Amino acid sequence: MKSVCFIIDTYVTGAQLPRHLQTIQRATDDGSDFSLRIVSLAHDPRLTLMEQRFSAQCTTLPGTALGERLNHAASASQAEWLVFALHATALQAALWRSLFPMLDSYAMDAVVLGSSEPTLSTRLLQRFMATTLQSPPYIAVRRTWLERLGGFDPELDRTAIHDFLQRLHACPTRIDALNADGKPFSTGHIA
Repeated sequence: MKSVCFIIDTYVTGAQLPRHLQTIQRATDDGSDFSLRIVSLAHDPRLTLMEQRFSAQCTTLPGTALGERLNHAASASQAEWLVFALHATALQAALWRSLFPMLDSYAMDAVVLGSSEPTLSTRLLQRFMATTLQSPPYIAVRRTWLERLGGFDPELDRTAIHDFLQRLHACPTRIDALNADGKPFSTGHIA
């Protein structure tokens, strides 16, 4: 399996952070090449315990926007695939196990995890109506595509994730998806 880095921001996951870390650890018990990076706005003594328990690396970046924190964690990793937590919902370990074989394929650049992809017309309607954009629980992105897109906008906080997803969809990115029950469905090229 290719090297994978899970990047989790405490601002995004909130109190569900331990649950995220537990399911990732359960899914990667087979000795896969993976790393865990936790980024936070403020130091919390509980993070030190989580670092030790889950073999994670925690970085505190006070006064930074979400986009800048995610970019910092991505640049600190050398993994080929970067997996970002996009909201508080933790995924089942079985879904992670379904993802890992997909990451060995060169036929995709990103994998959306945990929810179905909105259609182009739905995304356009959300954009024009300025409604809340729905983000999947996680997204796995090949490092080369994250770099091509310039990463997350370091100036943005709450909207950094949606901005990145919009730019990802606007490019000729090959995106696959795994829905919540672990069944893959190809969304193909989304532009």
